[in-house]
Amino acid sequence: MAETFTVNWTEMADGTAEDYVQLEKLYRDHTAEMLVTHLLTTFRLLEGPTLGYQIDRARHSRQSATRALRNGEPDEFVAAALLHDIGDVIAPENHSRVAAAILEPYVSDEIVWVVRHHGLFQGYYYQHHLGGDRDARERYADSPHYDRCVDFCASYDQNCFDPDYDDLPLEEFAPLLSEVFAGPPRHWA
Repeated sequence: MAETFTVNWTEMADGTAEDYVQLEKLYRDHTAEMLVTHLLTTFRLLEGPTLGYQIDRARHSRQSATRALRNGEPDEFVAAALLHDIGDVIAPENHSRVAAAILEPYVSDEIVWVVRHHGLFQGYYYQHHLGGDRDARERYADSPHYDRCVDFCASYDQNCFDPDYDDLPLEEFAPLLSEVFAGPPRHWA
């Protein structure tokens, strides 16, 4: 994309309405062109060490998305399954919230909630082995999204560490991601 506009100021307070209209267009065009590429680049950072598991985090996430796709889940859910752990590379202690924030402008509130809380809900499978509370998710039992998050963790997270599963390559998900992230955001933060 060739930029044909540059502001003549160095402080945002000096910008005009015309400047911001042009800047917004450049930003939106760039985002439309590059967002999926940037997401795929970031996703590839999950490739590498297995950290004791039989597969790496990228393969885990591809397996999650492949299972969701094969089970007929909606495209935005498949995209969420693929990206649910993308925050691991930049915010390992807060990865669920990071992934949810990436998805939030483009997917339903239910999917955002599931991704935001999946880390806590996933603890059901292991926290009791570490002296933690495996039932910590119960504090959200009244949420309308509780059952969907339980199902996500059972069907698309805790069971996605199988080195023999025939998960799809990352490139297979690019068109689906382009569809999910193509439209205008539901809201702008």
